[in-house]
Amino acid sequence: PDHLRRMALYKVNSGCREQEVCKLRWDWEIPVPELETSVFLIPADFGGRHEASGVKNGDERLVVLNRVAKSVVEGQRGLHPTWVFPYGKPDENDDPTPVHRMNDSAWKKARKRAAAKYQERFKRPAPAGFASIRIHDLKHTFGRRLRAAGVTEEDRKALLGHKNGSITSHYSAAELGKLIDEANRISATDARGPALTILRRTAG
Repeated sequence: PDHLRRMALYKVNSGCREQEVCKLRWDWEIPVPELETSVFLIPADFGGRHEASGVKNGDERLVVLNRVAKSVVEGQRGLHPTWVFPYGKPDENDDPTPVHRMNDSAWKKARKRAAAKYQERFKRPAPAGFASIRIHDLKHTFGRRLRAAGVTEEDRKALLGHKNGSITSHYSAAELGKLIDEANRISATDARGPALTILRRTAG
């Protein structure tokens, strides 16, 4: 399904966990005009589908958008006032709801179709990892691609939302620009000049 394709593309380019994608909200978006982009700041108390499925470390989760992830987000803009990735089925208010989970029957069917297409194209069975790819593997793929691109461990921790005592919700635009550039190393580098800004969640 097209909505799962967009979510998977976003996930493998942002390193987010499944519920950080499914329940991504527009009011978590923070514009960074100095860089002509935006980031998402997921609250520390976000619970996801169940208590253990939201933000893992009890800290706010900064999500920077590389070129591909930003393109996905821009394609979702205007579809729903609350959810970045709304699902087509209406709720009791006749309004689209967020996707409950990505790892559903549609994902498993798409995985089988992809494996069949792989075999048809390359004349050999798809590798086991390809044929049985899990949703969480997309996050690991993001991390492995960052490491292969030479991104430092500290920056990988920040980009993957891993606990890091030096990471806070206050970044200069230069620091954000560096993280975005690092994330773009798995797609295309987009260098920007330094500027200064502070990320603060708007009260109310």
